[in-house]
Amino acid sequence: MTQQVVVAPPSDDKRWKIVQVAMRRNGFSSDAVIESLHKIQEAFGFLEPDALLYVAQSLNVAPSKVYGVATFYHFFQMRPQGRHVCSVCTGTACHIKGGKKLLDHMKEAYGLRPGETTPDGALSLLTVRCIGACGLAPAAVVDGDVAGNVSSAALDARLGELITP
Repeated sequence: MTQQVVVAPPSDDKRWKIVQVAMRRNGFSSDAVIESLHKIQEAFGFLEPDALLYVAQSLNVAPSKVYGVATFYHFFQMRPQGRHVCSVCTGTACHIKGGKKLLDHMKEAYGLRPGETTPDGALSLLTVRCIGACGLAPAAVVDGDVAGNVSSAALDARLGELITP
């Protein structure tokens, strides 16, 4: 039986204890990469390079594997997100019914492309492959609330309650 070598977290931030507990609960198994990354993102809001290296060292896996997992799954964010997040669905139904127009509008009205955040940190724009609301296409999710049959004007109205372009 090999002894687990305890790796020091990237900082003395107390949120790392939450991550360490999750990794310990999984026996520091190399199969716990996704759960460990979820815990980090839950605690810090995004995954920074030091966090990826910490997971790799703690679970004794190659840093390239951890980076590959973090960049493969769209759920994981490699940069801090804005105070508000707008996710536009780009699934087939949404794309056909106007999802691209919504993205074009977001670029025009807010200066955002997918994956970007406004300079003031108020709004991030993301794309998602499918939110499972094809009958409501085009759809967007604003701060966790699904909006269906969305027009650019309706999206502006919703975002206008939160921020100003």
